[in-house]
Amino acid sequence: MLKSSGAMAGATLLSRLLGMVRVMVYARFMGDGPVASAFVYAFQIPNLFRRLLGEGALTAAFIPLFKHKEKTEGEKAMWHTANAVVSGLVVASTLVVGLVMLGISMALIWGEFSEHTQLMLKLLRVVFPYMLLVCLAAVFMGMLNSRGFFFIPAMGATLLNVVMIATVLFVAPSWGEKLEVQIFALAFGVLVAGVAQAGFQLPYLMREGYRPRWVTPWRNDSVREVVRKMIPATIGVAAFQFNIIITQTLAFWIERSTGSKIVASFEYAVRLMELPQGVFGVSLATFLLPTLAGLAAEKKYPEFRENLQRGMGYLFFVNAIAAAMLIVFAEPMVRLLFERGAFTADSTERASFALMCLAPGLLTYSAVNVMARAFYAIGDTKVPMQISAVCLGLNLIIVLPLIFAFPKGQQAGALGVANVASSLVNVALLSYALKRKMPKWRFGPLIKPLIGMLLTAGIAGALAWFLHAEWVARLGNETVWLKIGEVFAPAIPAALVYWGITSAMGIREARDFVALVRNRRAQG
Repeated sequence: MLKSSGAMAGATLLSRLLGMVRVMVYARFMGDGPVASAFVYAFQIPNLFRRLLGEGALTAAFIPLFKHKEKTEGEKAMWHTANAVVSGLVVASTLVVGLVMLGISMALIWGEFSEHTQLMLKLLRVVFPYMLLVCLAAVFMGMLNSRGFFFIPAMGATLLNVVMIATVLFVAPSWGEKLEVQIFALAFGVLVAGVAQAGFQLPYLMREGYRPRWVTPWRNDSVREVVRKMIPATIGVAAFQFNIIITQTLAFWIERSTGSKIVASFEYAVRLMELPQGVFGVSLATFLLPTLAGLAAEKKYPEFRENLQRGMGYLFFVNAIAAAMLIVFAEPMVRLLFERGAFTADSTERASFALMCLAPGLLTYSAVNVMARAFYAIGDTKVPMQISAVCLGLNLIIVLPLIFAFPKGQQAGALGVANVASSLVNVALLSYALKRKMPKWRFGPLIKPLIGMLLTAGIAGALAWFLHAEWVARLGNETVWLKIGEVFAPAIPAALVYWGITSAMGIREARDFVALVRNRRAQG
């Protein structure tokens, strides 16, 4: 489990690091003002489909069926099913894209909107076709994952970041003189990146025996089953993503009426929190889905429970220390990565406060991803959907009063607090529902080591805070190298202390990571 998810995590780490470079370039280029909010919000809508499909609903519905066809009917039936799903996906996505673009065009012609709302709608009209491209990339990724390939499909997202970075650096400056015009270069860059993401994976699939063919999807049983499971799975696996888009929608309209800077500030915080979440949490969840689906197909439920429990343990072990470091180093990290060009010291204050509020939910966000996939592996998409619907409502109930209660400049933090609270409830309800679904499943054995991890992460966080304060008092953070040292000099010993204490406590996950490192060294 660690080796396979680790291989994918390596590719994901590269992608996320390039993604962080992309956000750094964005921050310098457009800051966190109204134009930045318009682009962030417009891109977030089609990008939601990448998160739902590439990391969620489509793969959750498709992979178990794909694995079942392989085990019961052979590879010919498996590839036929894949082509039927791809054919249906292309038709459905094209219709959705066409209708949305038509609706936006009609709204711009006959509607009356503010200047920045018009900019957002024009940007959305350009970037929305990315949905079709990312749907194809998601199916290709699911097929490669099912065939045991995790590194290559994870590298596809790297191309998105490379294209977008190149667009900001080399295309946008010559696109026009004003930021309101230059921003459209980024929108068209998204489409180019989508083509690259989907096309990158196709040669590797063809080596496995896949040949793209049109298969009429209208009366295909496999397509109907995928659609039937995907609709509730879209809600079930994507609590975090839906919470983000709903709260960002609310924040976008509040920005327009109050002049606050919320959307872009919160997006920068989300990007920083998603670095550890994506590198390990999403990688582990992606590995577990085909693994658990295969075990469920063979009715190996003891192994199913053991793999799920081990996966949750590894998830908590990594994310406990990651959350502590995000809280302690929120401001230094934002200052190091983003504070230049249009991104000012005030921007750093807003984004870092949002990150501090959002970081405690790192464990629960990733846990929801993994636990929902356990349901999908056994063919149940309704329960996670119902739970997520409850949590979405709870999120709105919490965020509405908070966003007005928080002072101006810190309102992005309200979005973080609401998301953390709703995701915690989501985990609790999923655990209860899984216990009812599988009576022999026990969350209890995870509680004691989790408490040990959290306490140790708190100790490591306190050490990191002390070392950071000493660094700033003695050396300051005026230069780039001092800013780098401000983060890494305290963080590295704190992380080693966390690893050392958890190993001494006999926590299994810490020992497993030590064993993995030793094995890699021995093999090297």
